[in-house]
Amino acid sequence: MGAGGPDDEDNRWPPWLKPLLKEGFFVHCKLHADSHKSECNMYCLDCMNGALCSLCLAYHKDHRAIQIRRSSYHDVIRVSEIQKVLDITGVQTYIINSARVVFLNERPQPRPGKGVTNTCEVCDRSLLDSFRFCSLGCKIAGTSNNFEKKKKKKQSAAMVSDSEDSYSSSSHGRQTKDRVQRSFTPSTPPPTSVNYRTAKRRKGIPRRAPMGGLSIEY
Repeated sequence: MGAGGPDDEDNRWPPWLKPLLKEGFFVHCKLHADSHKSECNMYCLDCMNGALCSLCLAYHKDHRAIQIRRSSYHDVIRVSEIQKVLDITGVQTYIINSARVVFLNERPQPRPGKGVTNTCEVCDRSLLDSFRFCSLGCKIAGTSNNFEKKKKKKQSAAMVSDSEDSYSSSSHGRQTKDRVQRSFTPSTPPPTSVNYRTAKRRKGIPRRAPMGGLSIEY
């Protein structure tokens, strides 16, 4: 494949990252179901064979294993662990239980809070101004070539929508102005019967006073 193809997308990230983000954690281990330490919150980056419990780590000696934690029903990982094996630049970090962590997957936020000036480029969650993504999963999606195309298409659609809204508003404004002008323009009243008779009346012949009753003395 050429530059920018699927192979480049896969090679950009370590092979264990996408399987890690899709894995389900905090379930009981099938191999150690009778143990009170059977909760699966570990992951082996070398084997990539699913979530592990602490007892499973005995079979992964000298392997790179990381621990997944839970915050508000979302999976997180400590920055001190993940930054050793992955570049997390641009991903916002959080302090939870006195430890700095990053979230594994996106947490969509339908409506950012008032006064928010920066949001995740993928799921629109509110962020500090110095970050671009809210999770590792959003960074993968937001830096892919396909996402850039979708983003440009979304921006174009937004520009068209804004243009249509502007045209609709201006048209509505002109229509409102025309209605107001018509409501204030006095209309010509229809001719009444009195006006009609006055308009149709013809001017009569002038008459002079009779001279017979006039006497002149010298």
